[in-house]
Amino acid sequence: MLRRTFFGLTTALVAVVASGTVALAEGKTFYWVSHGSPADPVWTYFLDGANRWAADTGNTVNTSFHSGDVPSQQEAVRAAIASGADGIVTSSPDPGSLVEVVAEAVAAGIPIINMNTPDPTADFDAYVGADLEVVGAGWAQYLVDKGLVKEGDFVWMPVEVPGATYGVQEEAGIASVFTPLNITWEVTDATLDQAEIITRMSDYLTANRDKVQAIIGLGDLVTGSIPRVFDQVGVKAGEIPVVGWGNSLDTTQAVLNGYVNAAQWQDPQATSYVALSLAAMQAGGTPAAFDVITGALYEKDTAQVYDDIMSGK
Repeated sequence: MLRRTFFGLTTALVAVVASGTVALAEGKTFYWVSHGSPADPVWTYFLDGANRWAADTGNTVNTSFHSGDVPSQQEAVRAAIASGADGIVTSSPDPGSLVEVVAEAVAAGIPIINMNTPDPTADFDAYVGADLEVVGAGWAQYLVDKGLVKEGDFVWMPVEVPGATYGVQEEAGIASVFTPLNITWEVTDATLDQAEIITRMSDYLTANRDKVQAIIGLGDLVTGSIPRVFDQVGVKAGEIPVVGWGNSLDTTQAVLNGYVNAAQWQDPQATSYVALSLAAMQAGGTPAAFDVITGALYEKDTAQVYDDIMSGK
């Protein structure tokens, strides 16, 4: 399907989309399916966007989390199809993992929108979320442009789920910047358990402190854990440059307190809200023939804006 792309969902637009009431037909049932974990703080914001949309439109939204369990997520999408859902919004756990179920939704005439993690191998009607390769390249370029890394340096990249779509695509973007500069890196497994993340990150940094010139957190849980890891290991705020995801209050505070140099806001509430709106639009007969690319990189001077959004202020 030929699609256009809208780049840059601004903070102002996010506020309008996430809080305003839209004129949509009521009484329809949509399914919102996440590969994430309900224990992951960022997914609470995605879920909040889905719940707000349901409240604003009067439609029903059935939500589910699958914590990286691909067969479980495939079954959830198939269950939505079997129920005659008016539309489906789903993230992608791994590239290619939802190709068959997406085709089944299309064959059944059910709109299916990809959110959060793109998968161009599947025939989704539209995508709403960050361009993860662009995000990764942006982190790497930030470190280079600010003079925080140079040719021959080593960068550590902790991630919660090695091999998952988000980390793979982010690493590809990072590689496009670092490889020509002979900057090397290592991606390490941090898991989805917060306490275990801090332990593993602390152990790694203790063993490799002398060679780590910078850190890129490939997920919200790892980036938000930086202050506790640094404090445990004895690294001062700002001593090691850090960039990464910024969809949690832990990370906004880390930026405000100097532990993280810059963090990426993903517009989680708006991502769910817009994705469900596109599904409803298509269910009503207007094709969702475009993607919506979200997100913004923020530093200390604007971190309070995102802290306020997540605090509900």
